[in-house]
Amino acid sequence: MTTAGTVFSRPRTPAAKCLHLIRQQQTVTRSELVDATGLSQPTITRAVSSLIDAGLVHQRTDLTRSQGRGRPTIPLELAPGPWVLAGIAVGTSTTYIGLFDARGRTIRDADVPTPVARLSESDFIEHVMAGLNRLTAGLDRPLVSVGVTTSGRVSGDGVVDAPNLGWHGVDVAERLRYQFSVPVVVSAAVPAILGSEIQSADLPAGSPATMALFADDSLGAAIADDDGVAQIALPPSAEELSTAGVLQGRFESLSEAVLVDDARPLLDDRARRLGTLAANLAQEHRPATIVVAGSAFIDDPAAPKLFAGEVRNRLGGTGVELRMIPTHREIVRAIARAVALDQLLREPLGLVSVGSH
Repeated sequence: MTTAGTVFSRPRTPAAKCLHLIRQQQTVTRSELVDATGLSQPTITRAVSSLIDAGLVHQRTDLTRSQGRGRPTIPLELAPGPWVLAGIAVGTSTTYIGLFDARGRTIRDADVPTPVARLSESDFIEHVMAGLNRLTAGLDRPLVSVGVTTSGRVSGDGVVDAPNLGWHGVDVAERLRYQFSVPVVVSAAVPAILGSEIQSADLPAGSPATMALFADDSLGAAIADDDGVAQIALPPSAEELSTAGVLQGRFESLSEAVLVDDARPLLDDRARRLGTLAANLAQEHRPATIVVAGSAFIDDPAAPKLFAGEVRNRLGGTGVELRMIPTHREIVRAIARAVALDQLLREPLGLVSVGSH
């Protein structure tokens, strides 16, 4: 039996593959789904019928095309969807909460103040739950799943260890399941960056691997290949390259430090060491693309060039593409959307029973 896979797995079931392709197009026909997936016509017919019954796909009868004596072709289109999906991107001072439809369009969103240093773990989670309750109030569509991204490392069952949040063994998933009675997935933020790319990428297997490196209040890396997304374990010394590790209390923030000439050697050294770290990881994992994100690159205008120079010096002519996500807001929205949609896109029919209650 084909399984739906782990968080941010590429689509594996027939229904998931069909939904992935239908989301990518304005309209698509069943025969085009057969060609794109390599699955049989009966398999596609059953998968599409299930998606229509679930309210995720509908037929565009107004665009029906006649094909001689054969049955007319009725294009398929993604439906607005009968449910809403929540994505929560936990931050050190502010947490972003978004409600999304099946296409990933934002229905409602909000930033919830979450000053971690002044909140216990329980109070922090209560703030997030209250924010989500406010957003879902009055909606005419039920909430069927919740996805959470956070810094640090996340175990397979959603337990978080995030030193920059002061979290050690925090079971975020269980608390949210109990509160909302829906399936909950929890992911580290860096795998979610790659999850966002998988959700918008072409379906065929054999895609080149992509690596992500995030450098901010915390550091993280992940790799995405045909098996899905996996977090990369960083050496303990890598934490020295976090913003707190570099500034060591000498400056209030990175934005302040970049304005001070005396801080320039520290910041330049950080950018080059991040380049060394990325190159070492690339030599081990062989990605075709490295995506970088976080304040280390966004808030320090000199860092991207220094980082890229170090990567290219160490990797030589390997042809690895470097790409940067340019704004913090773009990162936050992308990872919240990705983790919100993950359960739906991995196994869309698995949420049908949740949404029917």
